[in-house]
Amino acid sequence: MKTFTWFNRAVALVAVSAIGFASTQSAQAGPPPEGFTALFNEKNLSGWWGIGTEDPAKWMALSAGKLKEKKAESVKDIAKHWSVAGEELVNDGHGLYLSTEKNYGDFELLIDYKTVAKADSGIYLRGIPQVQIWDYTKEGGKWNIGADKGSGGLWNNSKGAPGKDPSVLADKPFGEWNSFRIVMVGERVSIWLNGKHVVDHARLENYFNRKGPLPRTGPIQLQTHGGEIRWRNVFIREIGSGEGSKILATKGNDGFESVFNGKNLKGWGGPTDNYVVTNGTVQCRKGKGGTIYFNEELADFSARFEFKLPPGGNNGLAIRYPGSGDTAYVGMCELQVLDDTAKKYAKLHPAQYHGSAYGMVPAARGFQREVGEWNFQEVTVLGAIIRVELNGTVILNTDLTKVDEPMYDLGKFKGRLRRSGYFGFAGHGDAVSFRNVSLRKLK
Repeated sequence: MKTFTWFNRAVALVAVSAIGFASTQSAQAGPPPEGFTALFNEKNLSGWWGIGTEDPAKWMALSAGKLKEKKAESVKDIAKHWSVAGEELVNDGHGLYLSTEKNYGDFELLIDYKTVAKADSGIYLRGIPQVQIWDYTKEGGKWNIGADKGSGGLWNNSKGAPGKDPSVLADKPFGEWNSFRIVMVGERVSIWLNGKHVVDHARLENYFNRKGPLPRTGPIQLQTHGGEIRWRNVFIREIGSGEGSKILATKGNDGFESVFNGKNLKGWGGPTDNYVVTNGTVQCRKGKGGTIYFNEELADFSARFEFKLPPGGNNGLAIRYPGSGDTAYVGMCELQVLDDTAKKYAKLHPAQYHGSAYGMVPAARGFQREVGEWNFQEVTVLGAIIRVELNGTVILNTDLTKVDEPMYDLGKFKGRLRRSGYFGFAGHGDAVSFRNVSLRKLK
C-alpha cells in the first residue's frame, strides 16, 4: 500500500530564514543591512534615470543609441522635480518617475517613504505598476477606488484579483515614516508595510499586456503623482535561484503531499528500471526513457516539483496518462520539459518548447534558469484547463477544448479531453533530474 506524507512544512521555515526578515519598522537612515546594497547614495542621483508609465518591452527594444538619448533627455526632467536633502530623496509631486539604471529580476526591496495628504504614489516593480501609496483617509477623496483599505496593494491588478487590495490597513499618520519590505520572485510578490503582512505571494499582473507574463527583469521605479513624497533607506538584495525556489514552495502549500520519497520509486509504475534515484532526485538514465507515473489516478490536481536540465535535455510531464502508450497523444497531454537554449532545438514548432502542451499550445519562453540550475514549477489541471507556472511566472494558461494551431491534425491528440489519469515523467533518453515532487488533489 502506498503511503502519503504531508508536504514538508519545514520548507516554509527554511524559506523564512533564508529571506532574512529584515525589520520593516521605520528607523533612522543608516547603512544597508547585511546582504543588501544601497540604491541611493545620499549624495546625488547617480544610478537613476527617469521613466513614466511606459511598457518596458518598448523602451528595452530601442537601439543603444536611442536608449542613450532617451535617458539623457529624462535626466533633464528629473533635475527639475527631484532633489537630495541629506539622507532623503525628495520629489515635488511632478515629473518622471525615478528609475534604477540597473534592471532586477528576483529581489527583496526595503524602502521608507513619507508623504502628504492627498498625495498618490507607488513603486513600480520591473517597470510594472505598482505597489500603491496614497492618502488612506476619507478626506483624500479616493475611498471609491480603494484608498480606505490603505497602501501596499497591487492596485493595478484586475478587479478582485489577489493582492489588489492590502489585507490590512497599515499606513501611519501623515508626517511619519512608513517602511516597506517587498519580496518578488517571478511574478509573485509579498509585501509588508510597517511590519504588517499586507500581500501574500500575489501575482503582479502585466499592466501593459494582461495576457502576457511580466518581464523577467526591469527597473525599480518611484512614482510621483500630485504631492510631495520623500524616500530614504532604499536597499535591495538580489535573490538567487535556490532561495527563490524555497520562497515559492511556501506559497499556499496546504494540501500538497509528497509522492516521491527521495530514496526509491515506491508507489510509482511504468518502466522504473529506466530511472535512477540518488541524493533525493530521480533521473532518467541516459539513453533510456519511457513514462513512469505515480500510481494513483487523478482528476483535477496541482503538481509541484523542481527539475534540472543538462545541456540539450529533453523530458516531459505526463498529464492524465492512461498508464500505457505515448502520453503526448493518449494522455491529456505531455507538458514539455526542454532546454530551450540548445542550438539543436532552435527551429522547433512553438508548441515543442518548455512548458508547452506538446504539439498543441505553446508556452511563453525565456523564464528558465541557467542550464544546470534547479527550476521550480507548478502545474494545475482543472477540467480542460492547464496552467503552468515556472519559477513564479505563468508561462501557459490554456483550455485544451480551444486549440487553435496544433502542430498536427488535432485528431492525433486522442486523449486531450481525458478527465482523469496519472501524473508522471516522460523520459526521452536524457539525464533530466526531478526532486521535491508533491501533488494536491483538487477534485
